[in-house]
Amino acid sequence: MVDTGRMTSAETGPNRSPAGEPFVLVGEPIEDWTGDARFFEYTEAVDPLRGGAITAVTPELFGPELHQGGPTRIVPLDCSDALGVPYTATSPALLASYIVVRPGEMVATAPDGTSELYYCLSGSGHSDFETAASGDDLSSGTMPWRSGDLFVLPARCTTVHYADPGDADDDHVAVLYRVTDAPLLHYLGVRPWEARFRPTRFDGTATRARLAEVAAHPDADARNRVSVLLGNTATPQTLTVTHTLWAMLGVLPPGRVQRPHRHQSVALDLVVDCEPGCYSLVGEELDPSGAIVDPRRVDWQPGSAFVTPPGAWHSHHNESTTPAHLLPVQDAGLHTYLRSLDIRFGPSST
Repeated sequence: MVDTGRMTSAETGPNRSPAGEPFVLVGEPIEDWTGDARFFEYTEAVDPLRGGAITAVTPELFGPELHQGGPTRIVPLDCSDALGVPYTATSPALLASYIVVRPGEMVATAPDGTSELYYCLSGSGHSDFETAASGDDLSSGTMPWRSGDLFVLPARCTTVHYADPGDADDDHVAVLYRVTDAPLLHYLGVRPWEARFRPTRFDGTATRARLAEVAAHPDADARNRVSVLLGNTATPQTLTVTHTLWAMLGVLPPGRVQRPHRHQSVALDLVVDCEPGCYSLVGEELDPSGAIVDPRRVDWQPGSAFVTPPGAWHSHHNESTTPAHLLPVQDAGLHTYLRSLDIRFGPSST
């Protein structure tokens, strides 16, 4: 090759002088993209929860007075301040709400998650929904519901919930308990994209009948819990009600204790019905006998809801003379898929 003494284009380029020296044009911004970089010694950052960078999930209780009487409304069970997040949330990944609809009235919900779960605590009515199951093609449907029914709606559902009119002197409102995974999407910075399952209803009478069969099994007294898990044909791997949500209807017979257990998913527990004397104990450790050390007691009330933190040992107790029913809703669909649920049972549990 003959050396001509001239600079090549790679040597000159837009940011080099004809002599090959680097220079900056007036007003040209320079960004080396290192401004947000941080470095931590391993032991300083390996546990942000213990270090205080992130807050713990605590056993919050929401009483039934939140949905008793009053106008048609949506009542979010908001723990955002305690969680340190700028959006409404009950747990890091889930938002629970009471939807109160007076007889003959309606309320609308917007599609803010990939999964919506509804349980009818009282009353009856129907929900008209419009969904884009795939692409931009819209489809619509009507979901009837009455006390005891549970139904799930997928991403991109815009829904209007109507309560039945009732009698002229009837002041009994319809109450729906709603759980969505909207906080998870807020954290990820994403929007619902496509439906992962079809709208699905679990008839309350059929669910109670299946639960009665489970309770009548000869081994029921030896089991840690007497319950039915709600599944969906769209979730053959996780066996859960949606791909992110897990739900179970359980019965706690009178005089029984559901021994301590724990899991890495957060549980949003809805007390369907109970008599005084029903409660949960929540704590971080077990003693050698399998009892929870220094537990916090959460007393149940019909229609109340409470948060069971991830990894916390908890037991359920019924000291009344009447069976009690509990509906835990968890982000365990997601944890099951991630292989991180890690459910464990205390001594004498199966």
